[in-house]
Amino acid sequence: MSQQTIVPDSEHAPPDSPPGDARPTRGDSSPARNFGKGFLVELAIVALIDAVGLYGILTAIAVEQWAIMAFLALALVAVNWIYFSRRTLPAKYLLPGLLFLLVYVVFTAAYTGYVAFTNYGDGHNSTKQDAVAAILAQNEQRVEGSAAFPLTVLSRDDQLAFAIVRDGEALVGTAEDPLAPAQGAKVEADRVTEVPDWQVLGFAEIAQRQQEIVGLRVPASDDPADGSLRTQDASTGYLYESVMAYDEDADTMTNTQTGVVYSPNEHGQFQAEDGSTISPGWRVTVGFENFTRAFSDDRLRGPFIEIFLWNFAFALFSVLSTFVLGLFLAVVFNDPRVRGRKLLRALLILPYAVPAFLSALVWKGMLNTRSGFLNQVILGGADIGWLSDPWLAKLSVLGVNLWLGFPYMFIVCTGALQSIPSDVYESARMDGAKPWRLMRSITLPLLMVSVAPLLVASFAFNFNNFSLIYMLTGGGPNFVGTPVVIGHTDILISMVYSIAFESGLKQYGFASALSILIFLLVGAISWWGFRRTRRLEEL
Repeated sequence: MSQQTIVPDSEHAPPDSPPGDARPTRGDSSPARNFGKGFLVELAIVALIDAVGLYGILTAIAVEQWAIMAFLALALVAVNWIYFSRRTLPAKYLLPGLLFLLVYVVFTAAYTGYVAFTNYGDGHNSTKQDAVAAILAQNEQRVEGSAAFPLTVLSRDDQLAFAIVRDGEALVGTAEDPLAPAQGAKVEADRVTEVPDWQVLGFAEIAQRQQEIVGLRVPASDDPADGSLRTQDASTGYLYESVMAYDEDADTMTNTQTGVVYSPNEHGQFQAEDGSTISPGWRVTVGFENFTRAFSDDRLRGPFIEIFLWNFAFALFSVLSTFVLGLFLAVVFNDPRVRGRKLLRALLILPYAVPAFLSALVWKGMLNTRSGFLNQVILGGADIGWLSDPWLAKLSVLGVNLWLGFPYMFIVCTGALQSIPSDVYESARMDGAKPWRLMRSITLPLLMVSVAPLLVASFAFNFNNFSLIYMLTGGGPNFVGTPVVIGHTDILISMVYSIAFESGLKQYGFASALSILIFLLVGAISWWGFRRTRRLEEL
């Protein structure tokens, strides 16, 4: 075998190439090849984004949401321009976060501000046109002497429909689509027996879906005033017409049986001269009414003021109690004379390692009046309403929050104490300073420089500590005689949740106004607190 000389790549390189220049080979992962792979990955991602965005645009057009359609169109244009332009490389990393910021922060805040100035909520969640149609539909009665139509119940993809024969023509309609001619339908003895693409339900299937069938309302036409087709036995249909009549020119709603005329009022409802109203209403702008309602409504004023004061007291005592206990434990276990400090510190952090909502549920069981561990085991069967008495419930909330919050303060204070130079303490001791003097003149001032901003942040967190209140007491015990379900341990944020979701009628406008007030309060307190912490750094 002939010997083959191995020559370094530098000897075969062109004269202009620098020494040691390596040319890409087939198996080489060169920057050029990596760029090509990266470009293909980006192209695939942009293509996927374009597909999803186009689907969203078509869906927005279908439901006539023009603002969403415009935003998606602009977002797609920005994505394609930035990711296919060489001059916008930094924007590739900023664009995703910017889009999420616009959707989840800016849009949410702006929409909350808009809703706060409206009466949006149950009974006022749509337009006036929809309200008129709903009023006409909800006040329908069977027309006396109206013809009875042999009725066939149909189904397609779990959607129900009625089929009848009127004037010799087969008609089919659903809850969304009014009665319309059915092409290719078969009729026997004035009853529809077969409809293309629809399944005729038998007796057993009708029995299984009886409630749905009886509750189904099929509009007779596109005009709500023409009534609807309904049935009580799934075999015969009757025409139902509304007892309310809407005069579009006069913009009034009239009850044809009583003759009472209802006119629109400022709160988005039809109202009679005697003050009675018809539901549902429609969404209208109410100005600052939602912002002043908590103070102007006699049934809300007292409970709201109590919740407002309790919210401040809860946040303040929570911060002070957790800080004092955490600082005390940090000072104790920072002393080198304490044995087993590492193990004890690890045990003290355990409450912080368990999820707060889970700990709150455990404490709720332990504080139960009849079967709780505290009453039955520790107190020997005592009957103390830790969560049912207003003052004891507040005390329980503060105690549980102390259990959940002191490990955080313990960690913070331990780190701050260990950052203080030991030379400072030695110099003070040489000057004759006692332990209390060291704490007051050295430890606390140096500690507050780093801990004070965290105390402000902790106050803001506890001011909106929804999970603890919701999981432990649910806001209870409840106030009596209030128009919304709120309780003695509710804070403002849990009150907002109750108004929006748990008080029977959902009042999104009122809840949005309160959430804006909470934001302004927390923002003002945080701004003042951080300004005060700057002075500590200057001392």
